[in-house]
Amino acid sequence: MNTRSMDKVLFIVPPYVTFDRFVSPSFNERTNKKKSGQYGSVMTDMPLGVLSLSAYIKKHTSVEIRLLDFNIVLNKLESFDYRSFPELFRAILLSKEWADYSPNIIGISTLFTPSYYNMLDVARVARETFPGALILAGGGIPTNMYKEIFKSSDSFDALCYGEGEKPLRGLIEAEDRKRFLETHLSWITREKAERKRSFRHDFIEDLDEIPFLDYGLLDLGAYSLNPIQSLFPLAGEPRKSMPVLTSRGCPHHCCFCASHTVHGRIMRYHSLQRIREDFTRLKETYGVQTLVFQDDHLMSDKNRVYAIIDIMKELQLTAFFPSSLALYALDRKMLEALKSIGVNHLILSVESGSDRVLREIMHKPLNLSIVKRVIDDCRELGIASDVSILIGLPGETKQDIEDARAFLKTLDATWFRISMATPLVGSEMLDICIKKNYLKGSYIDGDFKNAIIETEDFTAEYLQSEAYALNLELNFVGNSDLRLGHYETALKGFENVIKVKSDHAFAFYYGAQCCNALGSEEKCRAYKARYREIVETIPFWSECVKRYGLEPSV
Repeated sequence: MNTRSMDKVLFIVPPYVTFDRFVSPSFNERTNKKKSGQYGSVMTDMPLGVLSLSAYIKKHTSVEIRLLDFNIVLNKLESFDYRSFPELFRAILLSKEWADYSPNIIGISTLFTPSYYNMLDVARVARETFPGALILAGGGIPTNMYKEIFKSSDSFDALCYGEGEKPLRGLIEAEDRKRFLETHLSWITREKAERKRSFRHDFIEDLDEIPFLDYGLLDLGAYSLNPIQSLFPLAGEPRKSMPVLTSRGCPHHCCFCASHTVHGRIMRYHSLQRIREDFTRLKETYGVQTLVFQDDHLMSDKNRVYAIIDIMKELQLTAFFPSSLALYALDRKMLEALKSIGVNHLILSVESGSDRVLREIMHKPLNLSIVKRVIDDCRELGIASDVSILIGLPGETKQDIEDARAFLKTLDATWFRISMATPLVGSEMLDICIKKNYLKGSYIDGDFKNAIIETEDFTAEYLQSEAYALNLELNFVGNSDLRLGHYETALKGFENVIKVKSDHAFAFYYGAQCCNALGSEEKCRAYKARYREIVETIPFWSECVKRYGLEPSV
């Protein structure tokens, strides 16, 4: 084993948000108040890929590893006094902490396109600050956008194609690192890209070869500032949580997904014994109560899932599933098993209320009868159902959207999240949009809130309007819990909207109805007054009130 004891690795996670959206969040975005103003809210999700890389590399080499996550930096800053993100990057990397560390290998982890320009800027600043360092990048963006990256930047020595554990270990152990980069099929260099070489994944087939993730690399308290669970208040009170990944890969061919470009389509797993050991360690060492599953396709083997649930039941752990679970696998028995470990909220990636769109456009293995059955079972079992919907895919029509609207109104789901179809790099959807010239905005800045696709069937403006109309119709005008008399649950949803958007007239209007039914007279009066104030001063809301026949004053 040829390791260099003086190697110092610095993993960097760029901000998940663009600078413009951070300093000027749009009207429908969550915000974070600082002394110097109101800024976009930045998620503080633990970078599992980095934690896996660190654990694996430390197992096989003697390098020192540290992490700099700029999402944590942004959340911890009491005020933001920088004119750009590069100015922030420079100030942090030039600080005594990182100047003294002086890394000679810098790895930038970039999963999604909102981090694309930040990745380029971090690399440029890192190159200026540590000119002798080997600068690398990995994740979904380098895997799929290496041509664009090398065209835009001369800061990178190499980019990793797919998962990075074995390629990075090989690079660190290599006597001649430049030659290793030029010969290994998972490392993309400018020269190889220009020669149009093909690249190949170098997977770890048995995931048990990866040690227990290096959670010690993190400032754990900082990751509780704004975790993904905060987006889902219906999941209940937050408990001490930690993300886990028990498998990699997904065999499905959903047109909007690109995870296969990094992890492949063949499923790979941790053994049940390893899962038990990891879960026990998380509970005993870190006091974890909730496991946040990040698997792309946890339900690939239902018997394995039942065994995992049994382990969690023994350890008195519960679960949260931000990546959703395959609906076809959520039969009554599975839902009851999840309920038995305290799961009271499920994100359901229905994606469309049109059978045609699901089958012919999305290539998603789901039919609408399954959707209705799962949601009805969830309601009977007391599990909140949070339904995700995409509209505006290439090939979708206005009639498909109307069909979806009609079907979705028949569901007794707890909440609906209506998002714009936004093509991810590496997805079939992006290939179609580029080939047919459907993009009317930058997919690099895509955030699933702003329509960037236009086809022969619809404009971006139409999609934007329809998405918001669906949100109002499903979550407010036709709110299932309000209709069924579950006023406390309905009010929780409305009040979460008020926290995010303090001038949301419909949230105050229907919140007042809930308060009235619950006998909260003072809050009801306050909500009514706020509703009147919003409607009288904001034309957008006065038009919505007329459109849906709400009382102009309550």
